[in-house]
Amino acid sequence: MEVSGGSVRPFVHFNAKQDAELLRRAMKGLGTDEEAILRLLVARCNSQRQEIKAVYKSRYGKDLVSDLQSELGGKFEMLIVGLMTPPILYDAAELKNAIKGAGTEETVLVEILASRTQDQIKEIAKAYKKQNRKSLESDISGDTTGHFRRMLVILLQANREEGVDEEKVEKDAKELFAAGEEKCGTDEEKFISILGNRSVEHLRKVFEAYKKLSGYDIVESIERETSGSLQDLLLAVVKCTRSVPAYFAESLYQSMRRAGTDDETLIRIMVSRSEIDMLDIRAEFKRMYKQTLYTTIQEDTSGDYRKALQYLSGGNDG
Repeated sequence: MEVSGGSVRPFVHFNAKQDAELLRRAMKGLGTDEEAILRLLVARCNSQRQEIKAVYKSRYGKDLVSDLQSELGGKFEMLIVGLMTPPILYDAAELKNAIKGAGTEETVLVEILASRTQDQIKEIAKAYKKQNRKSLESDISGDTTGHFRRMLVILLQANREEGVDEEKVEKDAKELFAAGEEKCGTDEEKFISILGNRSVEHLRKVFEAYKKLSGYDIVESIERETSGSLQDLLLAVVKCTRSVPAYFAESLYQSMRRAGTDDETLIRIMVSRSEIDMLDIRAEFKRMYKQTLYTTIQEDTSGDYRKALQYLSGGNDG
């Protein structure tokens, strides 16, 4: 039977005081024992890491994350700090980083808003407002434009319809066909309205009906009928509707199999999915690319950073 779910589970013999002590020892004195930090933190789930952080502060009067940042560096530091952040706060911070500065990192907005559940999106929006004293919607609206902005705002509402409306399935498929392949030009509004508001189960049936009706897969049609950021977002929604693990397997492959590794994407996915569906992503990766995620990480990264990523991948399933 194939294992599924997260690659990181709660550590069975967990002792927060002991772990805080071990981390303190690894950072005290000359040199840092990166190996000890790595082995301990990647083997604890996020809620356990939060307990360690609290004990560390009460025992040593210092912030564990600040101490880790001062002792570590580069990509390994980014990965460890990500692992030490509560998941909702991590997503909120990633979105903030994507919006601030010169130019918006649209890939981050696409990835997070297309792949998170309705409840997670609501929690992220709440955390974002608390952290930044501005709503996520107003920041996204101020930083994006056109149909792309409209689709992001719809996804942010996290208000998809529930269940499958059998009467609407055929109608939606016909409307998508009429909005794209059947006409000269594209009615983007129709794509946005249907893909942004219908339930996941409903959309799966719509995509099947669309294929029978048009002879095209919905992905082919979106690639032909749209472009740029809107295309990226619509494709991400379709792919996540079909399989979130397959979507992330593809994103991981692309982050490593280009000229130079996209470490920010690699770290974000490995951190955010490690307790949710990393073993499913790993299985999809192997199915889609005929190579293991573990080996791909081995070939594309190095040092403690590589070891941590390989551990988060769930080990070698070759």
